Amino acid sequence: MTFVLGLTGSIGMGKSATADLFRRLGVPVHDADATVHGLYRGRAAPLIEKAFPGTVADGAVDRPKLGAMVLDNPESMRQLEAIVHPLVRDEEEKFLEKASVLSPIAVLDIPLLFETAGETRCDAVLVVTAPASVQRDRVMARPGMTEEKFRAILAKQMPDADKRARAHFLIDTSRGFDSAEAQVRSILACLAGRPGRRHHFR
Repeated sequence: MTFVLGLTGSIGMGKSATADLFRRLGVPVHDADATVHGLYRGRAAPLIEKAFPGTVADGAVDRPKLGAMVLDNPESMRQLEAIVHPLVRDEEEKFLEKASVLSPIAVLDIPLLFETAGETRCDAVLVVTAPASVQRDRVMARPGMTEEKFRAILAKQMPDADKRARAHFLIDTSRGFDSAEAQVRSILACLAGRPGRRHHFR
C-alpha cells in the first residue's frame, strides 16, 4: 500500500516550494488548495450558490463575495466547510487510488492539516518550517500584505512550534533551495520500502 506523507506548514514557511520538490523527484502530490479552487469552478459552485445566493457568477464562485459572507461568521463558515470538505476528501481519495498504482509514496499537501485532523489520514507528517524572522520577511513581501492580515492568518493556524512537536519529519527552508532538496531526498530515502499502514480508500 502506498505510503501517505502529509505535508503542512504555516504561511511563508516554504510549503509550496517543498511540494514542488517532491513533484520534481517524481512523487505524486495532492494540493488541497488547488483542489478547492477547482471545485469553486466546478462541482461546488451550484451547492455554494444555493447556500449563499449571489456568490457565483458565470459558473464560478466569486471568492471575495463569498469571503465577505463567511469570514467573520462562524456559523456560515461551518456551513461552507460542510459543503466543501466532503468534496475535497472525495478528490483526495481519487488521487490516492491513482497514486497507489504509480508510486510507493504519495504526498497530501494540506495547509491546515493538524487544524482539520488531516494527520489521521496519513502514515507520517512532514512539517515545513523556518525561523519566525524569515517567515515574517517572506510574508510581508507579498503584494497587498499588511500586519493586520498577517496576524489574522497566524491566528487561524496552529503555532509553528506545536506543528513541529507533532511532526515525524521537518524541513527547514531557511538554508536555501539546495538544502531543502537534500532534505527532501533524505526523507524519501528514509521512507523507501515502507508500506503504508492506513486504509485510505472507501
